[in-house]
Order: sequence, then structure tokens, then C-alpha cells
Amino acid sequence: MARPLISKKQQKEIAKERIAKLFLQAQEIFSKNKSLAHRYVTLARKLAMKVRIRMPLEYKRKYCKHCYKFLMPGKNSRIRTRDSKVIISCLECKKFTRIPIK
Repeated sequence: MARPLISKKQQKEIAKERIAKLFLQAQEIFSKNKSLAHRYVTLARKLAMKVRIRMPLEYKRKYCKHCYKFLMPGKNSRIRTRDSKVIISCLECKKFTRIPIK
């Protein structure tokens, strides 16, 4: 088996940059083509799983944990606060995520 040309650390750095770029593109194109934005999220998740890195917290909150669709507040998601929790409701699959406020 041939050795990779770049180290695992470099692979993970490249993957983080690519994930950031995919989420930026998803945000830009969401108003024109929702399915393409959802595809970018899927690609970012697959990339994170392949190189075995955690999805950064800022991006983790931008997609639904149940249906893996890109969430745009006011368009296909609703964000509310209640009892020291942030509740993110996905209007695509009708499920919600509760995040505690510290």
C-alpha cells in the first residue's frame, strides 16, 4: 500500500478549510437552489467523517441533526429561547434541537 503524499495532520487541516468553504457556499446559494445547499452540507458531513474530525460547533448548528438539511433561520427553521434553552425547529422534518444556554 502506498504512503499518502501528505500527512494526516495536513489532511485534517485541508478538510477543515473545505468544510468551511462548503458551508459558505451553502449559505450563499440557499436562496436560489435549496437542494444544492443541502447537498453541500451532505458533502461536508461525509468529508468530516472520512478524515475523522469533529464538525466545528459553528457549523454543527447550521444543519438539522435529523434530516441533515441546511438551516436558514426564517426560511426553513425557527429559533426560540425558552427556559434557558435555545430551541431550533426544522420546518423540513418538523423536529427540533434543544441547546442549553450557559
